[in-house]
Amino acid sequence: VSCSSDDNHDDDHDHEHEEANTVIYTLTNKADAADIVTLTFQDLDGEGGSDGTVDVSGPLTANATYSGELELLHEHEDGDIDDVGEEIAEDDSEDHEIFYITNVSGLSIDTTDEDGDGNPLGFDTNVTTAAAGNGSLTIAVIHEGKKPNNGTVADALSGEGTTDIEVTFSIAVQ
Repeated sequence: VSCSSDDNHDDDHDHEHEEANTVIYTLTNKADAADIVTLTFQDLDGEGGSDGTVDVSGPLTANATYSGELELLHEHEDGDIDDVGEEIAEDDSEDHEIFYITNVSGLSIDTTDEDGDGNPLGFDTNVTTAAAGNGSLTIAVIHEGKKPNNGTVADALSGEGTTDIEVTFSIAVQ
């Protein structure tokens, strides 16, 4: 299992929320509710400290459709947890977009939620698998990116946008 995290945020951009240090992407098979795959990244000491940890609970099932839900949290050393995703969705959705990039053949991820202006947001998704395969899935949270855009991180970052967090998971479809 491999993971990379890139916290390339520009200190000139004001965030009205804590930075996420935990990413949880839960995928539930629409035909079999017991088939749940959870992708988790956690970096409690933040940028510059120890490397974050990554966990993928198991493989995705081939030829299946999953509903996906992304959680962005800021976990404090004292045990308190701020739901950064909820804050973004309620108060700051027009300034954020979540991208899902994969190199697994036949794996598609479609955003099903929108910001207040009707642009894709990315906390809720539909994930469709095809044949078995292995590869990576990258989740990138872009702040103040270009909206609307052509659906790529590069286009979203072509203006004043920055990457709040970017995490890559190794995944398998079986």
